[in-house]
Amino acid sequence: MSIWEALAVFAAGIGAGTINTIVGSGTLFTFPVLLATGLPPVTANVSNTIGLVTGNISGAIGYRRELAGQRRRVIRFGITAFIGGLTGAILLLALPSKAFDAIVPALIGIALVLVVLQPRLARALARRRERNGTDAHTDGGIALLLGLLISSAYGGYFGAAQGVLYLSLMGLLLSDELQRINALKNVLAVVVNGVAAVFFIFVAHFDWLAVLLIATGSTLGGQIGAKVGRRLPPTALRGVIVVVGIVAIAQLLLR
Repeated sequence: MSIWEALAVFAAGIGAGTINTIVGSGTLFTFPVLLATGLPPVTANVSNTIGLVTGNISGAIGYRRELAGQRRRVIRFGITAFIGGLTGAILLLALPSKAFDAIVPALIGIALVLVVLQPRLARALARRRERNGTDAHTDGGIALLLGLLISSAYGGYFGAAQGVLYLSLMGLLLSDELQRINALKNVLAVVVNGVAAVFFIFVAHFDWLAVLLIATGSTLGGQIGAKVGRRLPPTALRGVIVVVGIVAIAQLLLR
């Protein structure tokens, strides 16, 4: 890796850490850059996953205020994310590299529709519960756990726009502010990338220089993302989610 390639990877790491904390999809920054340096796709994916862990941790720390009162959710969803992330990491090494290519753009597209319609859908669900005399499940119920399990498996496998999937699911099925849901999303990203990274370190090939550059850059980016992200009003945050999701779909279809 030349000095210019190393600087490009480092800069991509900063961008990835920033956007991961705000919404997710930092892989859209780092993965293409790693491929451009000549790394094989699976090696680039593994190196990227390991390198982004510190950025995920940095972002979660930056959003720690919004995690207040969510301990039960962190434990419940964290266990689900752990199982899903490990499953996805195993699938990455067991399945062909294009196994998810057909379904992932469709999943992200559905997630974006849910993000846009979330306020209206949430109000409709609230009216329905009021008519039926039922209360909202504080943790989203089985439907949310299943959705998070599938999203986490995808995150362990590749991860581009994983945050969009998380935010759409939790935004619809949890009765809470979007910034608090975003903080929870950052914790789940730590769990998924963390378990996948530990698995990859022992069983997969990766590039240590790429990991170090992305880790350093994404750690800086995580703090930037936390400062920027918490200042965004819900409408603006949804706009960022939609733009990032559309870019993810385009990149996945053209890859």
